[in-house]
Amino acid sequence: MRLAAACLIQTGYTARSRLEQAEGKGALAIQLRDIAKDGQIDPEGLGRFELDDVAERFFVRTGDVIFRSRGDHNTATALDERFADPAVAILPLIVLRPKPSVVTAEYLAWVINQPDAQRHFDTMARGTSIRMVPKASLDELVITLPDIETQRRIVKVDDLAEREQRLAVLIAEKRRRITALVLDERAKRNQHISTSKKARS
Repeated sequence: MRLAAACLIQTGYTARSRLEQAEGKGALAIQLRDIAKDGQIDPEGLGRFELDDVAERFFVRTGDVIFRSRGDHNTATALDERFADPAVAILPLIVLRPKPSVVTAEYLAWVINQPDAQRHFDTMARGTSIRMVPKASLDELVITLPDIETQRRIVKVDDLAEREQRLAVLIAEKRRRITALVLDERAKRNQHISTSKKARS
């Protein structure tokens, strides 16, 4: 199925001038710089800005998907329950609104981040110094779309696999540190024995 048939796709809000941060007021905004390399967005780190005449369609919340159309990482992020308060998605971010009966936000983000979709964006990307993926490339993207229950299972298994990988890295690091401590202790012990022998002779 084409992506455009599974969700509404629209560009983010175009600011008429440089965004001026507002203290304690204004609208929450998600900018390209707010998305970490791994795709995570911290809602607590979002700024508030004075924005004029922002149409409702530019506000995103839980259940929406944000796509990075500019830069080296053209990936998607599903907004979870932490995004209950609406925020304005700023161009070059693209907003994807899944059709609930067709696709979940989490699966939509997952399938966009898979190698097949990424290769599609590679062929459609424009620009030399700054890579840009046009909205049309999202419209034309063909995705595999199983039933909703299967989508949820796929996302769950992928999440478990990612957690397992993080734990494996953590365990390997702890083992390395323990090994370093043991070797350091052995080196010190051998040095002490060697010093004692020299003193007796």
